Amino acid sequence: MQITKTDIRGGFWLAALFLVLQAWPAEAQDATPDLPQAGSLLWRMGQGYATATTIDTAVEMTISGLVARVSVRQQFRNEGTEWTEGVYVFPLPDKAAVDRMRLHIGDRFIEGEIREKEQAKKEYEQARREGKKASLVQQQRANLFTTSVANVAPGELVVVEIEYLEDLRYEDGKFSIRFPMTLTPRYISGTSLPDRQGNGWSADTDDVPDASLITPPQVTASKHHRVSLRAQIDAGMPLKLIASRYHPVTITENAQRYAVELSDMQTPMDHDFELVWQPVSSAEPRAMAFTETVGGKPYYLLMVMPPDEGLAPQVRMPRETIFIIDTSGSMHGVSMAQAKRALQLAIDALQPGDLFNVIEFDSYTNALFPYSVEAQGFNVAAAINFVQSLQADGGTEMRPALKLALSSPTRETHLRQIVFITDGSVGYEDDMFSMIEQKLGNARLFTVGIGSAPNSWFMRKAAEAGRGSYTFVSNLHEVSEKMDAVFAKLETPQVTDIEVQWPSGVVIDAYPSVVPDLYLGEPVVVRAQASGPLRRGAAVRIAGNSVSGAWSADVPLGGPVRSEGIAALWARARIGALMDDERRGADAEQARASIVDTALAHHLVSKYTSLIAVDKTPVRPAGDPLSSEQVPNLLPYGQSMNAIFGFPATATGAPALRIMGVAWLLSAVLLVVMIRTTRPGKRRARRR
Repeated sequence: MQITKTDIRGGFWLAALFLVLQAWPAEAQDATPDLPQAGSLLWRMGQGYATATTIDTAVEMTISGLVARVSVRQQFRNEGTEWTEGVYVFPLPDKAAVDRMRLHIGDRFIEGEIREKEQAKKEYEQARREGKKASLVQQQRANLFTTSVANVAPGELVVVEIEYLEDLRYEDGKFSIRFPMTLTPRYISGTSLPDRQGNGWSADTDDVPDASLITPPQVTASKHHRVSLRAQIDAGMPLKLIASRYHPVTITENAQRYAVELSDMQTPMDHDFELVWQPVSSAEPRAMAFTETVGGKPYYLLMVMPPDEGLAPQVRMPRETIFIIDTSGSMHGVSMAQAKRALQLAIDALQPGDLFNVIEFDSYTNALFPYSVEAQGFNVAAAINFVQSLQADGGTEMRPALKLALSSPTRETHLRQIVFITDGSVGYEDDMFSMIEQKLGNARLFTVGIGSAPNSWFMRKAAEAGRGSYTFVSNLHEVSEKMDAVFAKLETPQVTDIEVQWPSGVVIDAYPSVVPDLYLGEPVVVRAQASGPLRRGAAVRIAGNSVSGAWSADVPLGGPVRSEGIAALWARARIGALMDDERRGADAEQARASIVDTALAHHLVSKYTSLIAVDKTPVRPAGDPLSSEQVPNLLPYGQSMNAIFGFPATATGAPALRIMGVAWLLSAVLLVVMIRTTRPGKRRARRR
């Protein structure tokens, strides 16, 4: 066989093309459907993910004063023909103190016990192998938990009941409580690790080492995933308003006690629930105090409203406002419409003399102007046009956008305020909190949580790190109302230098240890443990400074209202503070030990402790197999599966995308050169 020069050239180009394609980055494969781990789950989601184990939920809220006790009954049913284990990743409020779990089997139940996380996992795995019914509740994030229930028989219904305590939010004269129904898929960045801890759609990465634990499957429709919800509110004061923001409800009242329930008790779990109530003006509280004694130690929950008279500044200080808007795939649909409307209102609210800029990000970061410009006609019009043209796709690489905003040159004549509009759907939250704290300087960061299921923990903690405030916009009809409240906070000077002065003679452990600056409509909230009883007639003095001068308020502690759960809420706040210390570089072993001691003493689920319930009697025959299933979540209302999972950036870092693009370009060039080099006959024919 004769080998020609054409054959040699063709072989050379084929080899070159092969080498280019071999250089494809490994991290770009995280979400490829033909991969055996993450990819196989993504493929099943694309085809219509289905499991034998189904989930429905019943929620009961009992609200008194500032505290809510909430029961969440997760009903697992095995509709298959084999024994199953169901694993369900679900959200709870980010300040929830999860302290109870019961495993209901027929007409009996097993009370969950608190254990260190590793021990609880070991007991659960042993029960699982031995064919015993067992349930395990673990925390993955402050607002993300996992329920595992083992050895559910074909056709059987098993109920796992979780209870938590939460203090209410009081702001702008309204009380509110929010219950998350589902979660927005988190963006996972970084390089894949060889091993994985869970069975989620993402591999663990060097950026998010537990990614496989926080990426459960999602489905767009289901005959299950239904919720019933009832709330009992003992307001203790006359109300002029009580309403559900996003769901139709039925409300009845009897002697200032209100019963609220969803009008449709089979509501799809695709949109967070929020209940709001407002006292009549004459009954608006200025100070509230609650107490509980546990183990001989008194615990306190205090709320004090600073005076709001005279807070309007005499001379307005010019502002530099940098708007950051998330345009990643998870913002597709109604979330993007809400975000764009919110940003347009914010730009329109700018005043002459203000400076501003707009930064949008998905897999890449793009600033409208190279630096902040004056809020005058041409610039404002350009910004509005820019916002109107934005579309949602790609990944959620928010670090470069926030870094750009925080590191751009400042002007001493202007107060810098950053308004961050996002759903917060990332897996590297701690990195973001640390970056904000390190680079904030004299700026202030305000977060606006967008969509039907935003990451509430990220919103609250990012604003806390940025010494600003946070709000949620989950429906187009409330954009104007919510953004007006944000504008009021931006315009009104903070209440600063807040001090909490406790009576002498006892040791106080209070959180937050340093009360942050407050904005218009925000109260001082303190959770405290005292080493012993306070003397009769004792009071706490809370003082601070505002534009109208110094102020102080005394809160008597001689007769505070007794309320169950105050000790657990203090413990939850202490654990949160210890987690912050750990993130900031405190001794990890010491922080872990303190968290474990606090969680075990107060029976709380934490990063290092879990609730475990095991039935003593084996129920699964020794020879019968047990299959394990990831129970899916409903995709949040208004979101697109294709927009989130259809783009490589959703599970691929931006550097990988750039390398992939170069690889494709080189491949195309090599292919063209190869064809032209190896087909000289046709080339000469065309020339004739």
